[in-house]
Amino acid sequence: MGLITYALIGGGAVGGVVAVPLVLGVVGFTSAGIAAGSIAAKMMAAAAVANGGGVAAGSVVAVGQAVGAAGLSGAATAVVASTGGAAGWLAAFLI
Repeated sequence: MGLITYALIGGGAVGGVVAVPLVLGVVGFTSAGIAAGSIAAKMMAAAAVANGGGVAAGSVVAVGQAVGAAGLSGAATAVVASTGGAAGWLAAFLI
């Protein structure tokens, strides 16, 4: 593996860890809760209708809300960094 491959792996790992909280914030999962009128609010409303009035624990909405409010846990950071690093490694084959 060359220097470019290592740079892409590192960039993917760091980029993934930085991008996840930013994207969740843009979608509407904020530290203060789900932002009114956001995509996250629409997702929550749809999930509540589908589940008879509540949002199921472990659902995409519940996980997004937890990460938006508290940030990524250590384990989640490791998973996101690993996934980003793998994406960077795959991108090295395209260059």
